[in-house]
Amino acid sequence: MISSSIREQFPILNQKINGHPLVYLDSAATSQKPRQVIEAVKAYYEWDNSNVHRGVHTLGSRATDAYEGAREKVAKFINARSVKEIIFTRGTTTGLNIVASSYGPAAVGEGDEIVITQMEHHSNFIPWQQLAKRTGATLKFIPLQQDGTVRLEDAESTITDKTKIVAIAYVSNVMGVTNPVKELAAIAHRHGAVIVVDGAQSTPHMKVDVQDLDCDFYAFSGHKMLAPTGIGALYGKKALLEAMEPVEFGGEMIDDVGLYDSTWKELPYKFEGGTPIIAGAVGLGAAIDFLQEVGLDNIHAHEMKLAAYAEQKLSEIGELSIYGPRNRQVGVVTFNLGDVHPHDVATVLDAEGIAVRAGHHCCQPLMRWLQVSSTARASFYLYNTEEDVDALVKGLIKAKEYFSYELG
Repeated sequence: MISSSIREQFPILNQKINGHPLVYLDSAATSQKPRQVIEAVKAYYEWDNSNVHRGVHTLGSRATDAYEGAREKVAKFINARSVKEIIFTRGTTTGLNIVASSYGPAAVGEGDEIVITQMEHHSNFIPWQQLAKRTGATLKFIPLQQDGTVRLEDAESTITDKTKIVAIAYVSNVMGVTNPVKELAAIAHRHGAVIVVDGAQSTPHMKVDVQDLDCDFYAFSGHKMLAPTGIGALYGKKALLEAMEPVEFGGEMIDDVGLYDSTWKELPYKFEGGTPIIAGAVGLGAAIDFLQEVGLDNIHAHEMKLAAYAEQKLSEIGELSIYGPRNRQVGVVTFNLGDVHPHDVATVLDAEGIAVRAGHHCCQPLMRWLQVSSTARASFYLYNTEEDVDALVKGLIKAKEYFSYELG
């Protein structure tokens, strides 16, 4: 179980918003940072700040050790076979675009297929849409069930021998759907395709084993898992990464530069052009340490308990619609209050000190599938409590009373 003292590790939560204690329910957008991570980044800048790999002086050596030490932590955290399979990026979006821009054109041609779903975040939608347009490939979608889930039978009928890439989120950022990635990987591989996994919403909340999933690429962001913004990682199977060309050129990623030709460093450095995000990597390493101290199983169980409690309490509010499967496996609950615009609902909640997300959540195709323009979303993490859920319910009841003329 998660100790009640965990919340005390997050300085930002100890404040009032509009005269009310802050209730932060927007961790799917970005998580708050524990003191341990803040101090790690501060210590790097105060004691070790230097560029990595190139310097032979003490600060350069310490910075390099910290940067590469963080890479080792990431590799172990997701059970990669080698640190060479871990590329530091700015986040999930960058990782997915690297795959689409480097692996994609070499693997996909006219008449081939790219398979995704309508639940994808724009970061795992637009790169494949654009790749299909550039190459003449066909973009196909695995149908969604009424509750937003994916059936393996539908995946089997959608993925064919013409499919070259299957790209899917492990966890939906809107509906809290957990997709059967391991089974989808097996289907993709039987047809000679690779599977690319958007791990933005899964990595912070559950144990991830890329070898067990047998995914070919897996991208995630640090800022959703207690780390600073601007840092993330792309995992790729070594053989695939070795065959891919870099997408950024410049310093740090080169081996030898001639007047008319150049060669690249070995993995993972050929994909890390320029001065890397050193402080971010240090913060990511500290975040991984924190998550492992708490325990991913404990975090997952805590969030499932909160999500079930929230779903029960919210379902008691009349004229409130909840989207996604019941008995969800992650701490995301997306809803609408009658015909009241989610931005108006979020504004009333903010007046009560409650932070939720409102809008299309970078999932416009999914919004159209749901037949709504936008939704409100409450997302939970290890620092949230049942009291936070109670505050949300109280705030929504107040919003309902305020907008009763629209709910009539």
